[in-house]
Amino acid sequence: MAHGEVYAAEFGWDTSMEAFVARIVADYAAGHDPAREAAWIAEMDGRRVGCVFCVAADESTAQLRILLVDPLARGHRIGGLLVDECLGFARSAGYARMKLWTNHPLAAARAIYLSRGFALIEEEPHHSFGVDLVGQVYELDLRSSGQGSAGTAVSATGRP
Repeated sequence: MAHGEVYAAEFGWDTSMEAFVARIVADYAAGHDPAREAAWIAEMDGRRVGCVFCVAADESTAQLRILLVDPLARGHRIGGLLVDECLGFARSAGYARMKLWTNHPLAAARAIYLSRGFALIEEEPHHSFGVDLVGQVYELDLRSSGQGSAGTAVSATGRP
C-alpha cells in the first residue's frame, strides 16, 4: 500500500503500481527459500519507514526488489542501509550478481544504486502505472565489489 500511496503522490502513478507490488509480496510470502531470499523492513522510532527484498532471479543472480523509503524518513540514509543489507545477504547466499529493475523518475534510488557500483545495462520505454516511463535494468558483480555491509541506526527486520 505504501508504494501505491508514495508513487501516486510523487509521480501520479495509478493503482496498478500497488497491485504490482502486492503480487511481488504475495509471491514471496507464498514460498521463498530463506537461505537465498530475504526481505527487510526498516523501522525508525517504532514506525515502518522502508523496505527492500532480495529474491532469486536465477541460480547465480539475485534481484533487488521494491526498495522504498517513506518520504518522512528520507535523509536518514535508510535507503542506502536497506540496499547494503540486501547486498550483504546476496553475497553471503553465494550469488555472483545482483540485478534490479527501476524506472527513470526514481532518482534517489538510482543514486543509491550507482553509489554501490551498479551499472545501467538496459533501458526501454514503456507505459505502466498510468504513465509513460523508461524502465531501467541495473546490474552489479557481487564478486568484485566490497560494498554491502550495513552499520545501522535503524532496525531492519527480516519479515515481509
